[in-house]
Amino acid sequence: MNNNDSTSADIRPFKIDIAQADLDDLLARLANTRLPQPAPGDDWDLGTPNHYLREMVDRWQNEFDWREQEARMNEFPHYLTEIDGQTVHFIHVRSAVEGATPLLLAHSYPGSFVDFLDMIGPLTDPVAHGGSADDAFSVVVPSIPGFGFSTPLVDRGWTMARVARTFDKLMRRLGYSSYGSHGSDGGAMISRELGLLNPPGFLGLHVLQLFSFPSGDPTEFENFGPAEYAALEHMQWFQSVGGYNAINASRPQTVAVGISDSPVGQLAWNELFNSFGNGTSLVTPDQILTEVSLYWFTNTSANAGRYHYEEAHAGTEPAVNTAPTGVAVFADDFKTIRSLAARDNTNIVHWSNFETGGHYASLERPEDVVADLRTFFASLR
Repeated sequence: MNNNDSTSADIRPFKIDIAQADLDDLLARLANTRLPQPAPGDDWDLGTPNHYLREMVDRWQNEFDWREQEARMNEFPHYLTEIDGQTVHFIHVRSAVEGATPLLLAHSYPGSFVDFLDMIGPLTDPVAHGGSADDAFSVVVPSIPGFGFSTPLVDRGWTMARVARTFDKLMRRLGYSSYGSHGSDGGAMISRELGLLNPPGFLGLHVLQLFSFPSGDPTEFENFGPAEYAALEHMQWFQSVGGYNAINASRPQTVAVGISDSPVGQLAWNELFNSFGNGTSLVTPDQILTEVSLYWFTNTSANAGRYHYEEAHAGTEPAVNTAPTGVAVFADDFKTIRSLAARDNTNIVHWSNFETGGHYASLERPEDVVADLRTFFASLR
């Protein structure tokens, strides 16, 4: 399945090494934080509250160790390459197991390649993590163009479909003639776009969400039960708190000014890591600070937000995915409704439900995501 090495002329090794001056600048900005006047009650009803920000700023200044997190990231081999003029950063870890399944891991928004650090070892070396050699994967974790170190973003028009085409070219450049994909949030959309593209040798996609919504046809509700109606209520709740979607889809550059100039603004804007304060998130404070720090140091909040704009203005017609598809639904995440998902994805061959975990299951419950990936791809052999 693979022939080329990650050190070919078109691919160069990369090491994360944030300048000390940038760390010093971050700490100076944190020391001069000015929080807004708190809303009455200072709870999550109106958005990220002051009490949370105050606690996190103190942790960011006095406990969080970026260099420790940076060293952890650098435990894995990083690379840069150019695809159609765009710099693409990625982690690439080949399994020592012969015949290991190549797997592309596509990250979330807000999120990054950091989403998957806890999964790389179990995926590439399953025997050392309670699995069998048959479960081995060779893993590629790219940064979406404009995110992290896949910068600068060279032009407009970066939809998820374009990212999918770029990631397919990356996998081919690495020598993989066959591979599968996994993702959550934006990564789930990219994975589905790969299913629509269905390039030669594409094995299938495993996602944490399929974003299928009611079409307006009343017959779609005929077989709904309590679970489906609960999922609809969750969709309505998410829409009521997820205002960043509308802002990013209309004025992403405007809001990016504030969150690019204030690290605490960046922290507050990324409230999805806390599931908007509804008490269900299992993402730890240090995991949040690592993700937010990466956005801060790479100054990529504007690029990341523009994906919503590009998708909203792409004029894409709905299409049906026929590639083999697996879905893992976590209790406190977007609840994919199977009948609607099957309308838009006609080859769903695997479905799992988990009682704990949410939107960032790869951070919260990485062992469950790994186990489900093993099950799904084993079923395709």
